[in-house]
Amino acid sequence: MIIKEKLPYQDDKANQFEGIIVWDNAIKDPRPGILVSHMWGGQSDFEVDKATELAKLGYVGFAIDNYGKGRRANGPEEAQKLMDELNNDRPLLLERMLLAIEALKNHKAVNASQIGAIGFCFGGKCVLDLARSGIEICGVVSYHGLLDPPSSHPKKEIKCSVLVLHGWEDPMALPEDMVKLSSELNKYNADWNLHIYGHTGHAFTNPNAVFPEKGLFFEPKSNKRSWNSMVYFFNEAFN
Repeated sequence: MIIKEKLPYQDDKANQFEGIIVWDNAIKDPRPGILVSHMWGGQSDFEVDKATELAKLGYVGFAIDNYGKGRRANGPEEAQKLMDELNNDRPLLLERMLLAIEALKNHKAVNASQIGAIGFCFGGKCVLDLARSGIEICGVVSYHGLLDPPSSHPKKEIKCSVLVLHGWEDPMALPEDMVKLSSELNKYNADWNLHIYGHTGHAFTNPNAVFPEKGLFFEPKSNKRSWNSMVYFFNEAFN
């Protein structure tokens, strides 16, 4: 049976966070854990659904909370404000991601030596920053992520595998940004893959993305293909 629970955690300043962790209790042995980093509005049903799909694949899915307990956007302006708090403080962004990793590792159903991360939009930036930190986890996957590196790059070898899933027509990260990221991943000796989907914009995994005039639109084929690529990626990364 699929179990879904709130998982509270906090930092050393007593800031409170609340993720949703999902696993199949029919699996008795500890298994790989994959955190799901949220879009700009904060943790939502979208990320919890992704965590649930990961649980159905035999993993522990963890929809994390980078903004803080109860801090969720009610509209685009609030989402931008919440996201900018971490965009403008990339060390704090990384700190929040590392905090979530520790919360996931400590869960009873998780094999702490087999950890991965996926992220969507802003969450894609978050998982890429996790990789940039040099953390020794198995792999990260960015879906239509924001690709810009932090101004103070940690300049550490990237030790985890990296998969970037991106739309050619994404206005948030243009083809030249993909080339820059590829060069960066090469420079820091990453094991990396970049999959580019034609006729695909930003937020292509989100059925609620209905703004083609802004380059934000759901693309069913790219959504399916990217998920299948992620499944293959983690099958390899965890073995």
